Amino acid sequence: MTEHTYREAGVDIDLEARAVRALIENLTYRRTGDFSMLGKVGHFAGLIDCGPFVLALAVDGVGTKMLVADELRDWSTVGIDCIAMNVNDLYVMNLEPVAFVDYVATDALSPEKMAQIGLGLNEGARLANMNIVGGETATLKGLVNGLDLAGTCLGVQKKEKVVTGEAIVPGDVIVGVPSSGIHSNGLTLARRVVEDCASYETRLSSGKTLGQELLTPTRIYAEVLRVTEACEIHGMCHVTGGGLLNFERLTGYGFSFTEPLEVPEIFRWLQENGNIGTVEMYRTFNMGMGYAFVAPRESVAAIQKILPDARVVGTVTAEPGVRLKGIEIK
Repeated sequence: MTEHTYREAGVDIDLEARAVRALIENLTYRRTGDFSMLGKVGHFAGLIDCGPFVLALAVDGVGTKMLVADELRDWSTVGIDCIAMNVNDLYVMNLEPVAFVDYVATDALSPEKMAQIGLGLNEGARLANMNIVGGETATLKGLVNGLDLAGTCLGVQKKEKVVTGEAIVPGDVIVGVPSSGIHSNGLTLARRVVEDCASYETRLSSGKTLGQELLTPTRIYAEVLRVTEACEIHGMCHVTGGGLLNFERLTGYGFSFTEPLEVPEIFRWLQENGNIGTVEMYRTFNMGMGYAFVAPRESVAAIQKILPDARVVGTVTAEPGVRLKGIEIK
């Protein structure tokens, strides 16, 4: 059986990390005067100093999930994904999303696609309680093949309420929150497995087809803002591309996942049929955990009162690195 990997499918996470570092190393200019930048480039969102408040910007897109939408001719939920991938990156720092602009790049405009995309964007904005204040559409024939959807989100918070991960200490617990499925990451590998080993019409035991499963929209974790008001939170993580490796963005300490959340059927199907190793799965997909809190153990009850499906999945360790049941993820 052919062994499928994210790199073989066309996405090299290690190369991407080196490329991003190469880009960031050249982003050295800092504005003088008011409204300066806070923190470093590379967290989940960029912060701007506005006196007692911070403004924050995040940018992300739907990625190759758009190709699944094309296969199923259903673009009605990808707008939710676009909103979710942005606002979830703001929630990680306890930032409240307030405004959004979308960007559509395509080789040829389709009113049908645009109408369906608009429905999803509107629903995502409703779920996140956020205004869509504008956007841009570009017809780029010869440069773009198909349609790409991305967006930028503006968030705001009182400066003293921002959560950066600096408060994380060894002994803190990791509280995982389930995902709604594959979300909007790892679709390049997922599509390769489906197309090589089955079809988008293949049904899982749940009764859903693989296509329907892959199109399930990304969960929007709007409850985070209530959690941070209810208890002490030291850090948070949006589990996106890179899987568990996203936790390394929070602190130099390590993360030990001893009791991971139950893995949904879609991931088990992909691993079995794609002959994908466990480490590869956990560094590519969310594997059923789309978001996580890092907090003192005494905060767990308050988190679970607001998010009953959340539970402790591990702890922070003094030793750096990310480990899943003792196996290092790297």
